[in-house]
Amino acid sequence: MIRLRRITAINAVTATTTSNKFWVGGARRIGLIYRRANHGSGSTAFTAKGSLEPYELGNGAADAVGNKTGGTAITMTALNTLIDNVTNTNSQTLTRVNSKTLSADGDALLWVSPETMVNWLEITATETTDGTHSAWIVVEEDLPSTGSF
Repeated sequence: MIRLRRITAINAVTATTTSNKFWVGGARRIGLIYRRANHGSGSTAFTAKGSLEPYELGNGAADAVGNKTGGTAITMTALNTLIDNVTNTNSQTLTRVNSKTLSADGDALLWVSPETMVNWLEITATETTDGTHSAWIVVEEDLPSTGSF
């Protein structure tokens, strides 16, 4: 059985913030939703980092809804394999980026490229001037089988 798990990585902050490192290992697909609100001027630049470190190495406490966090033991690397949801023609290839900047109130949806193996994700929202910033990680994953029907 497949489920969607939504992780609130950054929740309505008003300053530059880096999220916890969240376990996403074994995911079929990973989406990132970025939001900027209360825009006056400036922008929010969102970036993602990933790691292939194993689950057992994570030493962070679970978040408020039970999502495993990595703590200080997990080493992160910038991901340059995010697929941006931009308009292009049928002859163009997917647009891969390492960040997404929002300069007005609104949302952006990006996907981690399916070829990218990643076990942990961390999101950073870098504020310029003002605004409220949020980020979610959406994980499509298989639920463990109980062996019964």
